[in-house]
Amino acid sequence: MFTAKDKIGEIATKFPAAMSIFQKYGIDFCCGGDRPLAEAIEEQELDKEQLMEEINTVYQEKEAELEEINDNWEETSSSDLIDYIVGQHHTFLKDKLPEISELVIKILRVHGINHEEELTKVHRLFHNLKIDLEQHLLKEEEIVFPAIKKYEQNTKEEKQVNGFSRVDELKHEHDQAGDIIKELREVTADYNVPDDGCKTYERTYQLLEELETDLFQHIHLENNILFTRLKQ
Repeated sequence: MFTAKDKIGEIATKFPAAMSIFQKYGIDFCCGGDRPLAEAIEEQELDKEQLMEEINTVYQEKEAELEEINDNWEETSSSDLIDYIVGQHHTFLKDKLPEISELVIKILRVHGINHEEELTKVHRLFHNLKIDLEQHLLKEEEIVFPAIKKYEQNTKEEKQVNGFSRVDELKHEHDQAGDIIKELREVTADYNVPDDGCKTYERTYQLLEELETDLFQHIHLENNILFTRLKQ
């Protein structure tokens, strides 16, 4: 059973299904995972009893399933976790970012006349995010992740020499990406397509919401599990 005193990231790590609940309530479980849930509840004026009951009810319902799940990231080696992050989340971004870019440009051209302010902001925010993420993935894959794998194989290696000093930089970039995603959700009114929106408009906002979900899970695995190990 979880309490409001537990850290958000720890809850998400032990009970991944909680991430959907956090997302529903707008609780930052990736960049803001290193703080007690009570802080988020107080800041956002949420119903503490209702939220905790929902989390623990779902946890009890899924407890048997959780015991059968192999993706226990706390016990997975850093190298295997990195391979999963790259294969799952980096691949998702490399696949979806170009597609979303084309769609964002298209709906701005077609619907910009009637929704200029909203779609101009979406275009700017998304493409700033795209540039940042592309550079971020390169840094992880070429510098930091290889350093972590090398250190895991030979703990006599010096952390600083092997790129560990870039971890704080990556976490700061996670914060920036999270802020952009939150602003995108605000600008789009929770990805709500206007009445005159076409199928392309709907597809664009659907993919933006999928991007948010995947990115928050991605950052959670790095901030709250992978990078936390490096402090030990």
